[in-house]
Parts: sequence; C-alpha cells; structure tokens
Amino acid sequence: MSLMDISKIFSLLQPKEEDEDNEQCRALNNAVSSNDAALLSQLLFQEDYRRSINARSGWGVPVTPLRTAAALGHLRCLELLLEHGAEIDSLDVKAQTPLFTAVSGKHLDCVIALLKAGADPNGSQYNNCSPVLTAAREGDVHVLRELLRFGAEVDVRPKVPDWASNATACRGPLYLSAVYGHFECFKLLLIHGANPNYNCTDEKMLARIKQPKTVLEVCLRYGCGVEYVQLLIDFGADVFLPTVIVDKTMKQNEALVLLLKERVHPRTLMSETRLAIRSNLCFSDKEPAIDRLDVPLILRNYLKHISSDFNV
Repeated sequence: MSLMDISKIFSLLQPKEEDEDNEQCRALNNAVSSNDAALLSQLLFQEDYRRSINARSGWGVPVTPLRTAAALGHLRCLELLLEHGAEIDSLDVKAQTPLFTAVSGKHLDCVIALLKAGADPNGSQYNNCSPVLTAAREGDVHVLRELLRFGAEVDVRPKVPDWASNATACRGPLYLSAVYGHFECFKLLLIHGANPNYNCTDEKMLARIKQPKTVLEVCLRYGCGVEYVQLLIDFGADVFLPTVIVDKTMKQNEALVLLLKERVHPRTLMSETRLAIRSNLCFSDKEPAIDRLDVPLILRNYLKHISSDFNV
C-alpha cells in the first residue's frame, strides 16, 4: 500500500470538526442501537437528521448509523437508513464497509439487503481481508453463497504489499475453507469457479513465492478428508502438480491413496467433457451460465456437480 493510499484512508476516517459533537448523529446511532425503527423513521423525516445520516459518532471508534445497524443485525433500521440515502460502502476506522461488518456478525438478512442495495461484494480495497475470506474462514455457507451470487471475487486473496509477499498471501478462501474443515464452503467455491490448483491466480505473486503450495498439497498436509481431494479432482485439479513426499509427517489416509490412484487412472470421458464445457463458459460464475444452456435438466445438474445417475 502506497503512502498516498494510507493518507487517503486517514482522510476518510478522521471525523470532521463539525461532526465531533453532532447530536443528530448520536441520536440516530442510539435509535439504531436500541433497534427502535419507529423512532429512527421519525428522525429521518427531519432534514437536520438526514444531513447527519453519514456522520460518525460514538466513543473510541466513531461509526455511522448504517455500520451500527449492520454490526448489530438490526435489519429494519438498516433498510430505513438505505432508503434515506445512507452511504452504502462507507468505511470505519479499520477500513471495513457495513457489508464486511454484517458478514463478520453472520447477519444474513442484512448481508442480502446491503447486496441488493448495491454494496460492493468485495468490500474495501483498503482492507487486507474481504467478506468472502471472512465467510470462508467462518464456514458461513449461506453468506458466502450470497456474496458469490452478487459477483464477489471467488479467488480473492489477502491484500499485502509486494515487498511482503509470502505464502500467506496465497491463502485465499478455498485454502481457508479446507484448513478450517468447511466442506460446504469448499464445494461452493469450486462450483463458482475457484481455481482447483493454486488458491492464488496472480502469476507474478506465485513467481515470487518459493515452492507455492497447491490446494491438493494443503488438503493432504492438513489431513482433510477424501471428499476434499475427490472434489478437487472432479473440478480438474492437476494431480501431477503437487510434490508428494511420503514421510512420517504425511498422514497415510484415503485422500493420499486416492491421489496416487488418480495418477495412473485417467479421468472418464464424461468427466473430461464436463470440465471442457465448464472451462468454455465465459463467465466467472458458472451456475447461472449453466442454467441458461439448452440441455436436459439431468445434464445441467451434472455440469453443476449435483448428484445424478451418471457414473463419473
């Protein structure tokens, strides 16, 4: 992050002098904190209060009323603020948007409301983390599904400066969902187009890292179940890419046996066809693209990796 970026953050986050003792803003925040939608509505119909809708107040960490509503999960208050023009992607002192706060609090209804109102599903460019990374780490598959449905980057990675690039920078959502054992999130990310080989798609970043780990290697190293490895194989992971050294630290489990078996048994023609079709769909989010294909439902389900009678 450049010095200019840092300066911009501080300029955005420092409260203006006229906002320091802004009684209107405090009143709005108090109404939201109490989840008093009726009082909030009355206040917002007054011009003085509407002018303070994006102001910050509070001890220690000043926040906007919208950020308070998102953090507490007070949906009706959040909707009222949006209806009266609250800035949807305003930043707090941590450069977190209201959406990020709602995701962190696992407030699904608020997440959906913010996304429908136009919130950036990727959060703030000034924050190292992102809503997708947070949802994948916490295993919140419902929130993750909504973020991806509204166009969030599926292979997002932590934002670190080039000089600090290391293996940590490649720990994206697919990596996190595997390490923390969130299989449904892991599957959802792959369905929405996550790279099955490296969790980082930035070639320059990969080139700076000595021996970058593939997702397959991560799954083996952390003892993920065989279902993780099978899913990666089904989504086209290169089984010859990871360096597999069978030693005492490597768990001799079904996952490793499956990987070694796949190296000598080619994929079925059906499986190769599915991979070819998915790779030629010119959309980052494959699901809606597949739904538009003029093919039988059983084939669409197969392309979306929904259980069917096909022998794969």
